Amino acid sequence: MSEKEKFHFTDTSDACIKCGKCIPSCTIHQINPDETTSPRGFIDLLGAYERGELELNKEAKDIFESCFLCTNCTDVCPNDLPTDMVIEEVRKDIADKFGIAWFKRAFFILLRHRWLMDLMMKLGYTFRTCGFQELPKKGGMTPRFPLPIIKSGRLLPSLGKVSFLNKYPEEIKQSGKRRVAIFIGCLANYNYTNIGDSLIEVLKELDIDAFIPKAQKCCSAPAYFTGDFKTVETLSKQNIEYFETFIDDVEAIIIPEATCSAMIKHDWEIFFNNQGMGEWANRAKKLNKKIFMATQWLEEKTDLKERLAKKGLKMPQSVTYHDACHAKKVQGIWKQPRSLLSQNYEIKEMSDSNRCCGFGGVTMQTEKYHLAELAGKPKAQMIKDSGAEIVSAECSACRMQISNSLHQADVDVVFKNPIELIAEALKA
Repeated sequence: MSEKEKFHFTDTSDACIKCGKCIPSCTIHQINPDETTSPRGFIDLLGAYERGELELNKEAKDIFESCFLCTNCTDVCPNDLPTDMVIEEVRKDIADKFGIAWFKRAFFILLRHRWLMDLMMKLGYTFRTCGFQELPKKGGMTPRFPLPIIKSGRLLPSLGKVSFLNKYPEEIKQSGKRRVAIFIGCLANYNYTNIGDSLIEVLKELDIDAFIPKAQKCCSAPAYFTGDFKTVETLSKQNIEYFETFIDDVEAIIIPEATCSAMIKHDWEIFFNNQGMGEWANRAKKLNKKIFMATQWLEEKTDLKERLAKKGLKMPQSVTYHDACHAKKVQGIWKQPRSLLSQNYEIKEMSDSNRCCGFGGVTMQTEKYHLAELAGKPKAQMIKDSGAEIVSAECSACRMQISNSLHQADVDVVFKNPIELIAEALKA
């Protein structure tokens, strides 16, 4: 570990008072009740690793990669210890020592080069028909050939016919009185494209100009959680330089994705500070005052809530709301989407909306999918028990995980982003 990275692991380890408040809420400990894979276990091992008392071998690698990075532990820690951040940092050491699996490297190459991702999307129909077959039950895709990222019967999102960024012009004009930029996120851009369509409809209703920055890149969250810091540095710097060219000309950059918003607004600054790049950390921080999750900005900065209430309409479907980890715990956003949705939908709260859905990042969805599958089962049962017809969260990673969990449990509940539900209410 280089000097610039030594913030130190032992600082966190020594500060842990071993109170155990984190353990009941820890996602991995809930499905694997072992002290080793608990927050205080993780940080104790990290301290031992930095002191040279623990070898970073395959067993240690397996332990540190079993954290879901859900931030439940940081949310309840009396000492505010950044357990998620130190695990993200050690994953860089893991990647440096053991390398990154070929399929993850290929994925990160696509993230760094959007033209390649666009090309893959154009070839998507051929790829799907050659490599995938429709699931017999509820749609989705399952492969005819074995890959380490696929399990038979697993529900995966399909590619849209055209990406959000390629579907619209860069400027969508209304009255010209107000103007916001949209950062769409990779899953909403390529897979769940109706999110972007719905956001455009909502902005039209509000008479707000939409600027769609065509050169935006991936927020780099998948690479960050995997330990590919080179990709994180490349993508975050490119985005910062691009955002700076238009940030003074828009009211805000609104993001209908919790993970992307948290990465841009929270993790970029931490990443650059930890890597000794203070100038870039300051540039990222300067952008933050204009970065918002979409429902947060719409609820706090517009009259959308009043417009929805004025319709006096109750939609026939009820909604249960899942609090994405990167929304409620990282950004403190949970009241705003409920405030908007409750104007037209009955909200049926599940027993623990704050419980992590179990997505956990690229490694958890590939090499450790069995853990994601276990973590998803309780969430699917909570959604079923709520009695709602729709489950909503402002996070496409949660959408991918929860949709599969519902599919595996044979629960007939549809997942929709709150922006999609708001647009449906406006049109009804």
